[in-house]
Amino acid sequence: MKEPSVTRLVLGAIASNCWLIPLPLDSPIVPERAASTTSRRPCAVIDPGGEPEVIIARMGRLNLYPSVILLTHSHFDHIAALPDLAEAFAADKPEIAIHRDDASGLGPDAYHVHKEIFTAAGGAAFVDEYWKSMPSPTRLLTEGEMAGPFKALHLPGHTPGSMGFLLEDAGILFSGDTLFHGGVGRVDLPGGSEEQLRESISRLFALDPGIIVYPGHGPATTIGAEAVLYR
Repeated sequence: MKEPSVTRLVLGAIASNCWLIPLPLDSPIVPERAASTTSRRPCAVIDPGGEPEVIIARMGRLNLYPSVILLTHSHFDHIAALPDLAEAFAADKPEIAIHRDDASGLGPDAYHVHKEIFTAAGGAAFVDEYWKSMPSPTRLLTEGEMAGPFKALHLPGHTPGSMGFLLEDAGILFSGDTLFHGGVGRVDLPGGSEEQLRESISRLFALDPGIIVYPGHGPATTIGAEAVLYR
């Protein structure tokens, strides 16, 4: 595919990146019904971390609707806007996709999972301030699966089910909280693993150094630039 137009929204109290990526109408993740009955263009939403009104307004200005919501991991600062998006676009039936090892952060029992994590991070009140009941995932991803044009990479360490979403032809990786510009994900929260994170980072650094990395926080970078800094 040609390089897509990527929109970055910086959202919420922890300044998490949310990404909007328009999808071609012939993408396998786009429902035929939606593609044939609306003038809006389908898109992927990656990590809707807060301020759902901002996400919805931006999609409106860009004439987009979400055919899939991809979650790099289940930390609350990356999914807080998910309930409102699922409600606002219920008629479009967006797929909600996450790795099975982070699926406990979604669904009817998710509140206690998030309270435990953010209590450990010293920010339990953050969850209560913005909490709404989480929808359940519609798809549980595993390593190597395709979600439309995105290849799912399992990158545990920050969380057990952390994922990257790779657009191979475009040379773009959405890395979540695994890899940032000038840093890597923290491992001191429940489910974190320093050993697993090191293995995931080594795997990423084996990719093409020219791949553009769009992380969960902060500015874009490249695989090559981070490999030099990390080593």
